[in-house]
Amino acid sequence: MVAPAVILLLAVTAYPLVYNLWNSFHSENLSIATGQGGFVGADNYTKMFKSSEWLHALLRTLAFAGVSVALETVIALGLALMLHRRFRGRGLLRVAILIPWAVPTVVSATLWKTMFDPRAGFVDYVFGLHTTWLAGVWTSWAAILVADAWKNVPFIAIILLAGLQVIPTEIYEAARIDGASWSQSFRRLTLPLLKPALAVALIFRLLSALLVFDVIYIMTGGGPGLSTETLSFLNWQTFLVDTDFGYGGAISVMLVVMCLLIAGIVMRVMRTSAET
Repeated sequence: MVAPAVILLLAVTAYPLVYNLWNSFHSENLSIATGQGGFVGADNYTKMFKSSEWLHALLRTLAFAGVSVALETVIALGLALMLHRRFRGRGLLRVAILIPWAVPTVVSATLWKTMFDPRAGFVDYVFGLHTTWLAGVWTSWAAILVADAWKNVPFIAIILLAGLQVIPTEIYEAARIDGASWSQSFRRLTLPLLKPALAVALIFRLLSALLVFDVIYIMTGGGPGLSTETLSFLNWQTFLVDTDFGYGGAISVMLVVMCLLIAGIVMRVMRTSAET
């Protein structure tokens, strides 16, 4: 009964992964007319590990993932706590916060790129600045972080809100009777009981942050220079611009391995903290 679904999943996911792994051990560069398709062993991986461009892209990717996920999780947690309270118009607000997440990333990135434009946008006008945001290294990253947070905070907030709604209200009433303050209830009750939902949100958001591409492609194109080039952007550049499928395959394989390792570490840490 499940065979058709299994075959479809294997065709969509397993075959491309295996073929890409095969490419990573071969010389597959369409820009070179001769000498293609031969087995080169780990040469592509050696080239990758020796490349300063790959190393810098790796560091930028890890830094972006760490900063963006931490920032977005804090904002989303505050938003989830607010939406968990009873107030007039709560249902409408819950629906409204999903709008940024529902907007395609290409559209939202283009929107933010326009807003950060010193001539067409209003960011400089509102704050009284005269900054060419996407022409500087740090200002480019600031603009990317803002656009990425606007898009992904609602996703994390909805997951955390679902986790908050399954926490029994009786434990808060008992804590209030015992004289616990809001901060004590938050630290000793809310956060520990919210760990399963928090783990799900962190894993999904962390993986998407490590694979970030579209917002950078639209807003900065990896620039200025290579200052906002991440691993996914470098992989796209290698695959579709340089048409080097062998080297690009090695980069993508390492990107998948890195995502799996980091997701495994996060799950192990969250499971250990939950048990203790």
